[in-house]
Amino acid sequence: MSQINWSDFAKVDMRVGTVIEVRDFPKARKPAYQLVVDFGELGIKKSSAQITINYSPADLIGKQVVAVVNFPSKQIADFMSECLVLGAVDDRGVVTLLEPNLPCENGLRVA
Repeated sequence: MSQINWSDFAKVDMRVGTVIEVRDFPKARKPAYQLVVDFGELGIKKSSAQITINYSPADLIGKQVVAVVNFPSKQIADFMSECLVLGAVDDRGVVTLLEPNLPCENGLRVA
Protein backbone atom coordinates (compact mmCIF):
# COMPACT_ATOMS: atom_id res chain seq x y z
CA MET A 1 0.00 0.00 0.00
CA SER A 2 1.40 3.38 -0.96
CA GLN A 3 1.11 6.32 1.39
CA ILE A 4 -0.45 9.66 0.56
CA ASN A 5 0.05 12.97 2.30
CA TRP A 6 -2.55 15.07 4.08
CA SER A 7 -3.03 17.42 1.13
CA ASP A 8 -3.91 14.43 -1.10
CA PHE A 9 -6.54 13.25 1.39
CA ALA A 10 -7.94 16.77 1.78
CA LYS A 11 -8.78 16.81 -1.95
CA VAL A 12 -11.26 13.94 -1.52
CA ASP A 13 -14.69 15.40 -0.74
CA MET A 14 -16.71 12.75 1.14
CA ARG A 15 -20.23 13.68 2.18
CA VAL A 16 -23.25 12.12 3.85
CA GLY A 17 -26.39 11.78 1.77
CA THR A 18 -29.74 10.02 1.94
CA VAL A 19 -30.89 7.59 -0.75
CA ILE A 20 -34.21 8.88 -2.11
CA GLU A 21 -34.67 6.62 -5.14
CA VAL A 22 -33.44 3.20 -6.28
CA ARG A 23 -33.82 1.63 -9.72
CA ASP A 24 -32.68 -1.71 -11.07
CA PHE A 25 -29.83 -1.36 -13.58
CA PRO A 26 -30.13 -4.26 -16.05
CA LYS A 27 -27.64 -2.71 -18.52
CA ALA A 28 -24.77 -2.81 -16.01
CA ARG A 29 -22.19 -5.57 -16.62
CA LYS A 30 -22.41 -6.71 -12.98
CA PRO A 31 -25.66 -6.59 -10.98
CA ALA A 32 -26.16 -3.03 -9.76
CA TYR A 33 -28.68 -0.39 -8.77
CA GLN A 34 -29.03 3.19 -9.89
CA LEU A 35 -29.20 5.31 -6.75
CA VAL A 36 -30.43 8.87 -6.40
CA VAL A 37 -28.89 10.49 -3.32
CA ASP A 38 -29.81 13.78 -1.63
CA PHE A 39 -26.73 15.68 -0.40
CA GLY A 40 -28.62 18.66 1.02
CA GLU A 41 -27.17 21.98 -0.16
CA LEU A 42 -24.90 20.12 -2.61
CA GLY A 43 -27.99 18.87 -4.42
CA ILE A 44 -29.07 15.50 -5.70
CA LYS A 45 -26.58 13.16 -7.37
CA LYS A 46 -26.87 9.77 -9.07
CA SER A 47 -24.63 6.76 -8.55
CA SER A 48 -24.34 3.23 -9.88
CA ALA A 49 -23.72 0.78 -7.04
CA GLN A 50 -22.94 -2.95 -7.15
CA ILE A 51 -24.69 -3.65 -3.86
CA THR A 52 -27.46 -6.04 -4.90
CA ILE A 53 -26.23 -8.96 -2.78
CA ASN A 54 -26.59 -7.25 0.61
CA TYR A 55 -29.35 -4.75 -0.16
CA SER A 56 -32.80 -4.65 -1.72
CA PRO A 57 -34.29 -1.41 -3.04
CA ALA A 58 -36.59 -1.27 0.00
CA ASP A 59 -33.53 -1.52 2.31
CA LEU A 60 -31.93 1.47 0.63
CA ILE A 61 -34.70 4.08 0.57
CA GLY A 62 -34.03 6.52 3.41
CA LYS A 63 -30.61 5.02 4.20
CA GLN A 64 -27.81 7.48 4.82
CA VAL A 65 -24.60 6.70 2.94
CA VAL A 66 -21.11 8.16 2.54
CA ALA A 67 -19.99 9.11 -0.96
CA VAL A 68 -17.16 10.89 -2.76
CA VAL A 69 -18.84 13.80 -4.52
CA ASN A 70 -15.94 15.46 -6.34
CA PHE A 71 -14.94 12.78 -8.87
CA PRO A 72 -15.75 13.56 -12.49
CA SER A 73 -18.98 11.97 -13.72
CA LYS A 74 -18.56 8.51 -15.23
CA GLN A 75 -20.73 6.91 -17.90
CA ILE A 76 -21.79 3.35 -17.08
CA ALA A 77 -23.84 1.88 -19.94
CA ASP A 78 -26.55 4.50 -20.57
CA PHE A 79 -26.29 6.01 -17.06
CA MET A 80 -24.14 8.90 -15.83
CA SER A 81 -22.78 8.23 -12.33
CA GLU A 82 -22.09 11.52 -10.50
CA CYS A 83 -20.68 10.29 -7.18
CA LEU A 84 -19.05 7.20 -5.68
CA VAL A 85 -20.97 5.60 -2.82
CA LEU A 86 -18.42 4.03 -0.45
CA GLY A 87 -18.43 0.57 1.03
CA ALA A 88 -16.22 -2.15 2.42
CA VAL A 89 -15.53 -4.89 -0.15
CA ASP A 90 -14.81 -8.48 0.86
CA ASP A 91 -12.66 -10.97 -1.09
CA ARG A 92 -15.73 -12.06 -3.13
CA GLY A 93 -16.49 -8.49 -4.15
CA VAL A 94 -19.53 -8.17 -1.88
CA VAL A 95 -20.03 -4.57 -0.72
CA THR A 96 -21.20 -3.41 2.70
CA LEU A 97 -22.09 0.27 2.60
CA LEU A 98 -20.42 2.81 4.87
CA GLU A 99 -23.02 4.78 6.77
CA PRO A 100 -23.17 7.08 9.79
CA ASN A 101 -24.14 5.27 12.99
CA LEU A 102 -26.43 8.19 13.94
CA PRO A 103 -28.67 10.27 11.66
CA CYS A 104 -27.01 13.46 10.47
CA GLU A 105 -27.64 16.35 8.11
CA ASN A 106 -27.37 15.60 4.40
CA GLY A 107 -24.24 17.15 2.90
CA LEU A 108 -22.09 16.99 6.02
CA ARG A 109 -18.44 16.52 5.14
CA VAL A 110 -16.62 13.38 6.32
CA ALA A 111 -13.24 14.24 7.82
